[in-house]
Amino acid sequence: MTISADIKAQILRYHHVERWRIGTISRQLGVHHDTIRRVLAETGVPRENLKISPMLEPFLPFVLETFSKYPTLTARRLYDMVYERGYRGSVDHFRHLMTLYRPKPTAEAYLRLRTLPGEQAQTDWGHFGHVTIGLAKRPLMAFVMVLSYSRKIFLRFYLNARMENFLRGHEAAFNYFGGVARVLLYDNLRSAVLERQGDNIRFHPTLLDFAGHYRYEPRPVAVARGNEKGRVERSIRYIRDSFFAARKWESIDDLNTQALAWCDGIAADRPCPEQPTNSVRAVFAEEKSALIALPDNPYPIIERVEVQVGKTPYVRYDLNDYSIPYNYVRRTLTVAATIDTVLILAGTEAIAQHARSYAKGVQVENAAHIQELVAKKRQASQHRGQDRLMHAVSTADVVLKRAAELGFNMGQITMRMLQLLDDYGVAEMRAALDTAIAKDTPHPNSIRIILEQRRHGQNKLPLISLDLPQDKRVRELVVTPHNLIDYDNLKTPE
Repeated sequence: MTISADIKAQILRYHHVERWRIGTISRQLGVHHDTIRRVLAETGVPRENLKISPMLEPFLPFVLETFSKYPTLTARRLYDMVYERGYRGSVDHFRHLMTLYRPKPTAEAYLRLRTLPGEQAQTDWGHFGHVTIGLAKRPLMAFVMVLSYSRKIFLRFYLNARMENFLRGHEAAFNYFGGVARVLLYDNLRSAVLERQGDNIRFHPTLLDFAGHYRYEPRPVAVARGNEKGRVERSIRYIRDSFFAARKWESIDDLNTQALAWCDGIAADRPCPEQPTNSVRAVFAEEKSALIALPDNPYPIIERVEVQVGKTPYVRYDLNDYSIPYNYVRRTLTVAATIDTVLILAGTEAIAQHARSYAKGVQVENAAHIQELVAKKRQASQHRGQDRLMHAVSTADVVLKRAAELGFNMGQITMRMLQLLDDYGVAEMRAALDTAIAKDTPHPNSIRIILEQRRHGQNKLPLISLDLPQDKRVRELVVTPHNLIDYDNLKTPE
């Protein structure tokens, strides 16, 4: 049973000051007597002064001996052991009793760890919820590096905690500090430590290569010794309270711009914990000259993934599809991705390049790739148009199916709906299709009328579409207006 601090204080006062017995306290406060015994045992009342359960008393020596050997053994497992030896009390009651006799861990004292200027930095990830981009829900991860001497903080947000972003965070921090600390402390995360058995550590080979490039020593903290990197742990907590709480931002780039301004402003002007009379900014100015100089060339940070291409001219990478020339289907290609670019390679030849999308299910296309395929297979144009419609507005599938049931010409329906999509945009088209589905009028004429009614309701002028034929003679035709004075002459008597 969990009790409040107020009830716990009353129990202690009635027992130590008023000298009430446990049964009296239990009746007056409405708290079970086992809970009262647990509270008293936790505050140092000797167990011999507490009444022992008669049912447990014969088994108490066995319980104490077992706890001396296995202090973390669960009460449920210990109950099974004493039950086999004849104990017949309930398991819940036994759990309450074990809180009285389980040995309490000895409080551990820690030394205050001090470092020299430029000697050490501490690095970790912080999880700050999720970000919704289109249909994708991506984790918002904060890369944090803090210099142990000056407590200067670097903060940058990413949409995952993969190795590539881990290294990008390092590189951005080094450039921000203008140098590298001699030792970087890491938690035992997979981006740093692949395997650990005691003092034997197998580092991630990519991190070792990166550390060799920047000439620093990667060093993981001991297992269950979070105090060894307490500076970065406290910095993440400080970031949550001082920077991220109630903050408004439009995009990840906007958030990182604000984070950099916070690192240069509020975070730099706070007092340095080791030198309270100086600010972090002043102590960092002293430490900066002790950092290792940056190399002339940055470390190449590119994610390379081999992908299998199916029968459609798209490569699937990180939840989205990227177009390629149609003659590379049914092959194994390589995706080389940066934080904002996706490059697709066939061997060493670059065959496509796209801006990277962090949404989900998006088709990122180069129009030339699709036009080449359509020119080769003209019969695919109708399905291509329907595919574009359904990717732009998901409810277009319902409208097209209903139009097919009513026997409409699907080629004309698709072509005219694509024209409406181009003229009015995705948002208006989505609203018009919802209305058309509700009215069961899946024809472009009806959809166009709905779109015009919406524009009229928004006090916007109607759209005028000049859909001229492709014939060059028609498009370059010059029309000479008739002289209207001839009509006035008709009224004049001869």
